[in-house]
Amino acid sequence: MQEIKGFTLVEILIVVAIIGVLAVIAVPGLLTSRRAGNEVSAIGSLKAINTAQLTFAASCGHGFYAASLSNLATPPASVSGEGFIGPDLGSDPSLKSSYTVTLTPGEVVQGIPPSCNGAPVVSSYFVSASPTAGGGVRFFGTNQGGTIFQSTSTIPVTQSGIPSGTNPVQ
Repeated sequence: MQEIKGFTLVEILIVVAIIGVLAVIAVPGLLTSRRAGNEVSAIGSLKAINTAQLTFAASCGHGFYAASLSNLATPPASVSGEGFIGPDLGSDPSLKSSYTVTLTPGEVVQGIPPSCNGAPVVSSYFVSASPTAGGGVRFFGTNQGGTIFQSTSTIPVTQSGIPSGTNPVQ
């Protein structure tokens, strides 16, 4: 008789069952990690927008803010190069890491010279980050005060002060 080498059907089924059990245990943890990563990215995006707005106000907007994310992405007319925010956040609204980032401008400031990139300027702004399907469970928002707020439901647009029903991100 010849000796046949290989795995039996029972051995293969046992290995497949073990892999299935490990997958059932690992998948929820992986989804939780992905959600947490998306939320951290949303917070980072809001911090970047706050920093870009402060830089815009100090160097380009005569002490006022850009009215849109695309205005923040537009470089100054006298300088060839990049704008105040990266191209990943340079559209209104922006989709980044399963979050929709939207800037809501305050009142347009009249009677001052145009900004260095020709964009209108506003006296205040509010930026929200809302999760898309599978993106996260928390909503985030910030305004010119610089504090980032979180909630488990949509954050109301608040041009100054603390949005109702929110807590600051720690």
